[in-house]
Amino acid sequence: MLDCNSQLLDLQSRRVPKSYYNTIKDTTMQIEKLSLAKRREKRQLLVENKLRFAGPDSELSIYDTYRAAKGVGLAADQLLFCGMVSGRKVMHDLHHQQGQLFLPHESYVLPPGDYVEIDFPDANESAPTTCLTIEISKDRIDSLSERMRDLTTLEIVDHSWEYRPQIIHKHHTGDTQQLLEKMVMLYTADNPDKEIMLDLSVTELVIRLLREQGRDVLLSYCQQAPDASGITAAIHCLEQNLAAPLDIEQLCRKACMSRSRLYVEFKKQLGCTPGEFQQQLRLKSAAEAIQAGKSVTDACYSFGFNDLSHFSRRFTRFFGCAPSAYRQKTTNN
Repeated sequence: MLDCNSQLLDLQSRRVPKSYYNTIKDTTMQIEKLSLAKRREKRQLLVENKLRFAGPDSELSIYDTYRAAKGVGLAADQLLFCGMVSGRKVMHDLHHQQGQLFLPHESYVLPPGDYVEIDFPDANESAPTTCLTIEISKDRIDSLSERMRDLTTLEIVDHSWEYRPQIIHKHHTGDTQQLLEKMVMLYTADNPDKEIMLDLSVTELVIRLLREQGRDVLLSYCQQAPDASGITAAIHCLEQNLAAPLDIEQLCRKACMSRSRLYVEFKKQLGCTPGEFQQQLRLKSAAEAIQAGKSVTDACYSFGFNDLSHFSRRFTRFFGCAPSAYRQKTTNN
């Protein structure tokens, strides 16, 4: 992971004033003796506070940024799984030089050897921007990829659960959010079973990452060849009829499967039921519409929701904030 000295060198190369980069400091503390809140109280810098905690084949870092900044570099020797806790960042990589908003309830995965530059538009002393990174060794990922390959196969011929080193930036599920929160608690707590529980949690996080990549490959393939198989035909049908009520019998006919077989295949290939997949598609489409300037009410009724209160509850559970708050976060530049 990029250490403090590397951050200073990068900032110096960009001729940032000394008053900024002289305030960045890596504050590694005795984690067994102080709570997370106490450690933050004892920070000795003005711009950014970084706390690090070691685990099996992994490392957690928590960053609190207290002043607005631009172009702060981040690189990694191993895979970095990043999650936002509060505030927002703008991530600039080779494929998105204009930047992408990075919000709570989203994952940003940086592959080994890659590099991003980060803007902190809202950070301030009273409301710092807080994020976490979990560094996971490539050997650990490769080992789990082999185990996944032995246990299950995907519909796609050219996908065999290998990790594909590319930047991933997307909303993650409530289950992944809970896992990240649990991992932070394990890293920072003094628990006699800490290493074993962290080992299991890291395994679960990597499996979720591999599952997400397999899902992306399947959905991309579905766009190219919607009639290639029963599962791609069912997915295509849902994507083309987002506002329509869920019709399982129609999906069974499209997929040429029984009802029970359809549910088994959705769980195996996508990790969810047809109904859950439809809800995810609807909510993501509604979020994109809200971000593009559509009103919350229009977004609700355009994508198959018939009740604004129900839509708001679903949206809040999925994205971690109400539709109106999401609109403000994504459109306030």
